[in-house]
Amino acid sequence: MSEIVDSYVAGLFDGEGSCQFKVRPETKRGGRRYNCLICVLEMSMTDEKTVRFLHEHLKEGTVNLNVKNKSPSSQPHWKDQWRWRCSHRQAYGVAKRLYPYAITKKHKLEEIIKHYEKDR
Repeated sequence: MSEIVDSYVAGLFDGEGSCQFKVRPETKRGGRRYNCLICVLEMSMTDEKTVRFLHEHLKEGTVNLNVKNKSPSSQPHWKDQWRWRCSHRQAYGVAKRLYPYAITKKHKLEEIIKHYEKDR
């Protein structure tokens, strides 16, 4: 049963999710520069039940409410979004679970897996 749910979640993530994996230069006070790893998986939807299901099934990350009508430039028809998010080692664990079933995000998930397994 878990494989079926993993494949459903992978399909949902392929269509609605976002996968960031990159190194970008950062500058600290005093002008010191260093490379910062960005490794984030997230999915936003207006349907709370679906986002909570994803979180409960994966047992990783956090769920937060992104209120859309806070800013003066917001539109009245915009809905609030529920956002599931995980990063770094948690993202690695989720990437390993979703990778076999992913299509659209398969390459980015593979990058995360390779990064964390290169030292093993």
